[in-house]
Amino acid sequence: MLRIHFTNEDLNRLRVAARPDPLWEIVNSLHLLQNRQGALVFDPWRREVRAAIARAGLTRTVASLNRLCPCAAYLPDFLTPGRGIPDLETGLDQVLSTPAARMRAELGQLFAGGPVPPVARRLADGDVEALERLGDALRRYYAVAVEPYLDVIRSAVDAERPVRAAAALSQGPRGLLSTYQDFAWRDDGVLETGYPVDKELELRGRSLTMIPSFFCIRHPVALADEELPPVLVHPVTPDPGWLALARGQGAGDPGVRAAGLPVAQLIGHTRAAVLEVLGRPMTTTQLGGVLRLALSTASRHATVLREAGLVASDRRGSRIVHRRTALGDALMNGGPLRP
Repeated sequence: MLRIHFTNEDLNRLRVAARPDPLWEIVNSLHLLQNRQGALVFDPWRREVRAAIARAGLTRTVASLNRLCPCAAYLPDFLTPGRGIPDLETGLDQVLSTPAARMRAELGQLFAGGPVPPVARRLADGDVEALERLGDALRRYYAVAVEPYLDVIRSAVDAERPVRAAAALSQGPRGLLSTYQDFAWRDDGVLETGYPVDKELELRGRSLTMIPSFFCIRHPVALADEELPPVLVHPVTPDPGWLALARGQGAGDPGVRAAGLPVAQLIGHTRAAVLEVLGRPMTTTQLGGVLRLALSTASRHATVLREAGLVASDRRGSRIVHRRTALGDALMNGGPLRP
């Protein structure tokens, strides 16, 4: 569990990054290539990116990056130096300008339990050529694994901004934090969220920056060094089928089927798209933003699907949150359609 301790002054200093940070997208996507998390959502991307890595001759390069960025509880902070830097080159300049003592300490912590790879040893020694190769490796990986998907990444982030802005204007910082569904706000000024280790973060008058990340899943991520300017990278998890939609295909394409028929043939293209994105809970506003529907239209489709038993809707304060039911899951996944 991660617990972030706020004072009223800390709340008033809360910042929200407007765009994803390219370096965090690099790190989080490298982790996804090393595990099977979010298989339904990310397996098509994994297959496409692995093929692109092989075509570009980057297999050994990515293997080296994986050694510096393993899918583990600890991640060297120097790989993600900014507070929501939107420009890759600016972020890379900061990575390559990391003081040698700090890089040596973080790499030492990363490889404390085993042998240090030669590339890490050269980086720890401040080898200029090794630093340049690191920058080039990050740049080339970004070009095949992140950059081709920027339109989808930015659309996913933009879809959430109206909800957060409305909550911040009407309810202030606490209202803004309430829009992050993986977080729980306690009355004693502590924000709690799931985390792979038990961690307390005291802000001590520093502003916390919330950074959205398309490739971050399961739980948010904070920097390991609590003395660095605090950031909290949070998931903007895309919907199943996002890669097909990005390629100009639709929710009714083969592969989204029930009883041998495309779902769109059963309930219509728009309602099939609504049912697909409700694989994760969404408010009516979020649903309309993701699918570019008017709020009244999004509400109407959710109501029809709810009456059919495919969607459940719950009131949370002033918001209605919709989610797919087990019957809806069975329909989308081609399983037995039991009432």
